[in-house]
Amino acid sequence: MDKPNQKPGNDSVFRVDKFVVPAEAREEILRKVRATHELLRLQQGFVQDFLLEQFSGPGEFNLVTIVEWENQAAIDNVVPIVKAVHERAGFNPQATIARLGVRADIANYQRLPEL
Repeated sequence: MDKPNQKPGNDSVFRVDKFVVPAEAREEILRKVRATHELLRLQQGFVQDFLLEQFSGPGEFNLVTIVEWENQAAIDNVVPIVKAVHERAGFNPQATIARLGVRADIANYQRLPEL
């Protein structure tokens, strides 16, 4: 962790976005995801993020993003910031997903106690 706003801990919350992305929509979706994650990395409470692409196996989701936040409050604080930036840029994520035929499953997760 090389940034002062990165503090992993037991209260961490993981935002996991899973997508089924048609091949013809891949580049546009990746551009939008990368731009959004650049913004997320600047926010207070951000810990780390991952952009994963399926390369084998029978799973249906071919693109997954994971963002770790210090706690739920960090997510609650960043939502209106991201929404405002998207609105100023004329970007509507739900409309873009629908237009491109992408299916999404989005939720917040927390760690289970250690085994």
